[in-house]
Amino acid sequence: MTQTTPIPRADHAKIDLVFCHLLNDASGSPRVLRGTIKALVDDPARAMLFVGSQGRGVLENCGIPIRRYWYHRSQFRIITLFNLILSQLFLLFSLLCERQIAKDAVIYVNTLLPFGGALYGKLTGRKVIYHVHEISIEPKPLRVFLCTIAQICSAYNIYVSNSHADALPIAGVQSVRIYNALDDDFTAIAAQAVYQARHDDIFTVLMLASLRDYKGVPEMVALAAALTDRADVQFELVVNDDQAAIDQYFANKPVTANLRIYPRTDNPAMFYQRAGVLFNLSRIDSWIETFGLTVLEGMAFGIPVLVPPVGGPAELVHDMQEGFLVDSRDFAMLKQRTLTLADDTALCKSMSEAARRRADNFSKEKFSQALRSVIQKI
Repeated sequence: MTQTTPIPRADHAKIDLVFCHLLNDASGSPRVLRGTIKALVDDPARAMLFVGSQGRGVLENCGIPIRRYWYHRSQFRIITLFNLILSQLFLLFSLLCERQIAKDAVIYVNTLLPFGGALYGKLTGRKVIYHVHEISIEPKPLRVFLCTIAQICSAYNIYVSNSHADALPIAGVQSVRIYNALDDDFTAIAAQAVYQARHDDIFTVLMLASLRDYKGVPEMVALAAALTDRADVQFELVVNDDQAAIDQYFANKPVTANLRIYPRTDNPAMFYQRAGVLFNLSRIDSWIETFGLTVLEGMAFGIPVLVPPVGGPAELVHDMQEGFLVDSRDFAMLKQRTLTLADDTALCKSMSEAARRRADNFSKEKFSQALRSVIQKI
């Protein structure tokens, strides 16, 4: 049930660093893991990534050998939960069968979900690091189970924001907050981009999100419908899914002509370059963003942002400076803030400059140094 993507490596080279991840897509956690691998791996022959078999996302070009273990998501939550448990047995078995892993190797578990990697580390006496990305894990028994495994197995936990560490403390495990950073290739593209609030007199509202209600997709649809009288304001929604999922989600939902919906992309820069404002509309009563990588990406492009007033995004954005802090449940305020930016190019320019300055604080160098410090401590 495993498959390896080979990368040439020296004979008998021992693997010192093992990364474990579940779903390889275009969302934030695999993108952060790709940056983590680049920051920590000096010799690709001495590292390996174990990742679930479903999905061919940003980790395909992570630069180290990939070993796949069985995993399949279902449209039915109970089946997905069962498959998660089963997949981690496959992960544990795959790790136990890999004879090239050094006895003092570090097991780097990305998100709480691939707990099979943590169990392997505990059973074999290898140090385990958890890079925690989530808060809102449902159902509650699953959250308790995953956190218990981390409490038993982890030597060090990495959180992506201060609010994240406060919201999901795991007792008895050393921890540190390390803000995410952007790839050098991405920041180079962003640095060359010139922000314009309007393109051909059109102000574009952009949101990149998973196709889930709690991510604020209904609010985006409703706002577009409420502003159909403004021909100069257009909406773009880029979802982390394919066209079939989009068609199914919107099958019985009316979508106005001023809202264009796109499937997942390998080139988000194309959308950032024409955006006037970037939204994150996650519902704070059902989903707290731990960081908000797309928010940081947009700020690197100099895009003013509108984000929730709690969680990781609220640590990135100062209200009225790089953008606005807005509870997406307050529809009147959401509409007002959108029109404020659409009608004030001077304010957009000021926020754009502030957003770029703020994004510069989240450098790859700081990220790399902090990660290596954790490795040295354990």
